[in-house]
Order: sequence, then C-alpha cells, then structure tokens
Amino acid sequence: MGKSKQIGNHNSTRKKSIGKTWKTKNYTKHLDQIHADMKPSAAAKLLKQEVDYDVTGSAQHYCLHCARYFVDVQALKEHFKTKVHKKRIKRLKDEPYTQAEADRAAGMGSYIPHKTVEVKTQDVEEKMD
Repeated sequence: MGKSKQIGNHNSTRKKSIGKTWKTKNYTKHLDQIHADMKPSAAAKLLKQEVDYDVTGSAQHYCLHCARYFVDVQALKEHFKTKVHKKRIKRLKDEPYTQAEADRAAGMGSYIPHKTVEVKTQDVEEKMD
C-alpha cells in the first residue's frame, strides 16, 4: 500500500466562497466617492480621458453618476433613459454625510437640516465623423 494522495487543503484556490463572489460581483462606487468625482476638476478628468483599449469603449464614453463605461455614444444615451440611472441620480441628490453631522446627531451640537444637491444628467458631446 502506498501513501494516500492528498486531494485538497483548506487554503485551496478552487474552493471560493460563493457568498463573497455574489456580494462583490456587481460592486459599484459608493455615493460619497461619486460626489467627490462630481467636483468640476475631477469630472473634467473623468469625462476627457485618454484612449485606453483595456476599458470598454476605449474609456471615451463614461457615465459620471453611475461610474460606468459604455461602448459608444448611443449606448450612453440609452443608459440615461434607464431606471438604474434615474435611481442613481435621485440617490445622489442627498449631500454625503460628514463627521460634523455625525457629531451633531450624537448630541454634540445643534441640529442642522440635511442639505440636498442639484444633480443633472451630464451633457454628451457627439463627434461627427
């Protein structure tokens, strides 16, 4: 009788947690990260990116509010009409929470009502070829 062959161990890469895979499959940016991207200086960089062939649509068609790349202008325009985009715009109207607001909620200051931010769908520049 020979030595038994070990088939696997606890640190195997074949055994992945299904729950973790499902949770991270459709990961998107958090709303406070998108608010930081919506500042004019950051938005200009994201909307005018250099050509990158590793990204969908060569990184030329980007939805700033959903943090997604699209194949062409037509797909981007169709995305602006979808329920997913409209829900994201609605959620972005609330200003992100700050530490000062958390302190006030804990009783370390006076109450100030939560502010809203005006968010509009970005303009799309079509290039005529």
